[in-house]
Amino acid sequence: MDPKVFVPRKRSEFLVSQAAALARPEDIVVDLCCGSGALGAALAAALERIELYAADIDPAAVRCASRNVAAAGGQVYEGDLYDPLPVTLRGRVNVLIANAPYVPTGGIEMLPSEARIHEAQVALDGGEDGLDVQRRVAAAAPLWLAPGGYLLVETSERQMLQTAQIFVDSGLIAQVASCDELDATVVIGTRPVFPE
Repeated sequence: MDPKVFVPRKRSEFLVSQAAALARPEDIVVDLCCGSGALGAALAAALERIELYAADIDPAAVRCASRNVAAAGGQVYEGDLYDPLPVTLRGRVNVLIANAPYVPTGGIEMLPSEARIHEAQVALDGGEDGLDVQRRVAAAAPLWLAPGGYLLVETSERQMLQTAQIFVDSGLIAQVASCDELDATVVIGTRPVFPE
């Protein structure tokens, strides 16, 4: 792992397992806020023949992710959320995972030292209430998701209802999945399929 690159926690296995349960072979999968690219690579390993794309704003993370995601047959882009992704993906993404930062700015100083010292602030800081990046991810998700496509984000149990409401406000159908064993919470948003 490269210095200053976000290291996924054990709880993130739940995000990957939830996404793997929804994805199908040949799906287009995007890993936003990909950090090391470990989650996208794990998802590619769990599934067959997905088309994998990943993006992160941090150049160090992109360098690290490029190795991991390329080994899984995917492509990595550097930039802010959706900005660097190929526009040809708009309206075609089947599964979008985002392990976006969700720690409130004021809570960063209470994180374990290995996180505060060894991981980039941009990978941890979710703004005043911890949900700023999630809001941005959810707001644009309907433009990128295929009808019936899924957005999955990891969040805290304390924030799950707010995150679910953010999804609903963005036009997604929201549901919450939790795993006590991993102390993990994932909010899943589905882009509605409207009859033609």
